[in-house]
Amino acid sequence: MEAMRPRLRGDDDEAGRTAPDFRLRGNDKVAQNAGMAAYMLLIVEDPAQRATRTEAQGKQVFDRMLQFADELKRRGKLKAVESLSSPDANAARVQVRNGAARLVDGPFAEAKEMVGGFFLVEAADRDEAIAIARECPAAQWATVEVRATGPCYT
Repeated sequence: MEAMRPRLRGDDDEAGRTAPDFRLRGNDKVAQNAGMAAYMLLIVEDPAQRATRTEAQGKQVFDRMLQFADELKRRGKLKAVESLSSPDANAARVQVRNGAARLVDGPFAEAKEMVGGFFLVEAADRDEAIAIARECPAAQWATVEVRATGPCYT
């Protein structure tokens, strides 16, 4: 079965709807509330599960995720969101060791999980971020990993 290409910002679907651009720039005031922290909700899924859906089912699932993003934006919680395409021959991993770069091309058949997308949200605390993750439609077929943003040395 041919993999469904995700609808990207600027793409129109069959009904002529343009996919929304929820990425916020530094001058946007949405979801920049005082006392709020940023949390990354990573959608971690089985790499084979997308292929179990028909194209129509895949579009239905994707629309549910767009509706969830719309709701988070309406509530002032959404900072950014992206869906990632399934790993294929265009995917790559880059490593630099001892000054030498190594490029490893996909696909990655040995992978047990893949990141299917993310939501960057503003929440008062971890409990609120977890509550938002529970609302995510992807929690029904994938794992939603909740992580606070912060310096990489902590």
